Amino acid sequence: MTDATAPAPKAKAPALAMLFLIVFINLVGFGLVVPLLPFFAQSLDAEPWQITVMFSAYSLGQFFAEPFWGRLSDRIGRKPVLLITLSANAVGYLALAFAPTIWLAIAIRLFTGLGAGNISTVQGYVADVTPPAERAGRMGMIGAAFGMGFIVGPGLGGILTQPQLGHVGYLLPIFVASALAALAAVGVVFFLRESRAKADPAAPRPAFLSGVHDARADPVVSRVLLVTLIYMAGFSAMESVFGLWAEDRYAWGAREVGLSFMIVGIVSALNQGVFTGKLAKRFGETRVLATGMLLFGSSLVLQVLAPAAWFPAVSLDLGLFTLPVVQGWIIPIVMALGACGMSMAMPNISAMISRATPPDRQGAMLGLNMAMGSIARIFGPLVAGALFSGLGHDWPFLIGALLTVPAAVIAINAGRQLRRGQTTAGVPAE
Repeated sequence: MTDATAPAPKAKAPALAMLFLIVFINLVGFGLVVPLLPFFAQSLDAEPWQITVMFSAYSLGQFFAEPFWGRLSDRIGRKPVLLITLSANAVGYLALAFAPTIWLAIAIRLFTGLGAGNISTVQGYVADVTPPAERAGRMGMIGAAFGMGFIVGPGLGGILTQPQLGHVGYLLPIFVASALAALAAVGVVFFLRESRAKADPAAPRPAFLSGVHDARADPVVSRVLLVTLIYMAGFSAMESVFGLWAEDRYAWGAREVGLSFMIVGIVSALNQGVFTGKLAKRFGETRVLATGMLLFGSSLVLQVLAPAAWFPAVSLDLGLFTLPVVQGWIIPIVMALGACGMSMAMPNISAMISRATPPDRQGAMLGLNMAMGSIARIFGPLVAGALFSGLGHDWPFLIGALLTVPAAVIAINAGRQLRRGQTTAGVPAE
């Protein structure tokens, strides 16, 4: 357990603002690409199972990268790690645009995943400069940057995509994503200050996933990691087949899918930026996390139960332009409910880990948490592809909803262990 009686680290608002901007720019690029990936893959004559493999390849890279970059950022600092990973993102997106086959695209996504494992580094930076009691709120602000990236990214991707041009019509959003990642790297170089001193070069270097033993021994971290594994499996399953599901049920294309994810981003950003921190302070990180799990699961069930053809396509005249209200417009509303639940998860999970981990191990533990998420993102899409093709298009959503129930129970148990440890150490419980 961390010593909560130690002096709190000094919050550096300008650094946090710059980090918020960097995360936002980077996630705009990410949001540009993800919703159109199924359709980009189809332009390369990919089968549904190959599309889910492409999602899993990225996560496989992240699985190896997150613990490595998080551990390295503990040793050499957060800034150089952010610079390296953002540069790798820029190169990966650019290479993807020129991939001639689906298998080369899968290999490039694997490389991009290896270079994209910087979320734990960002969280480590926030933990470096934020007092423990304020970390859920600050993690929520960074989560809001993620959400805002998904507001602008998918919407912009939908506008830039020109599916009538075939494969070429999907390239411009990918080029823009590469440019934004490069811009974020430039921001790191010129505007972001280092948040921690470099470790002693003579100190022994921990092995890959060296924190697994410590995590398993910690009653809080072990449970929180399991929550991440379970709920991320459900989310990644939904994410990987949503485009195919919407195309089959509502004849949607990349534009409609992108706009749906944009709505998810709006809700996520508002919830994390405004409400998550306040809710955590009032009700406790544990209760908010468990509630978020159940909200997300409920949204998956409602998505399946939504009628397929009761809502005809119409157009809404806004004066300056006409907004098409397509068949299935109820789905983004249901997804917004799930976004409320999902946006409660990451900030509170990160805050609970940081409260239960010594400062010099936070990067490693947060990296291990992201690695657990990557494991879920590896197997979630693969299982979703098998369920989608073998049992039916709704089954990935139903299985994902079922998984959120044990995730909520485990989250509550983790909170009990955290309060017990704080009480033992003489620290007021949350």
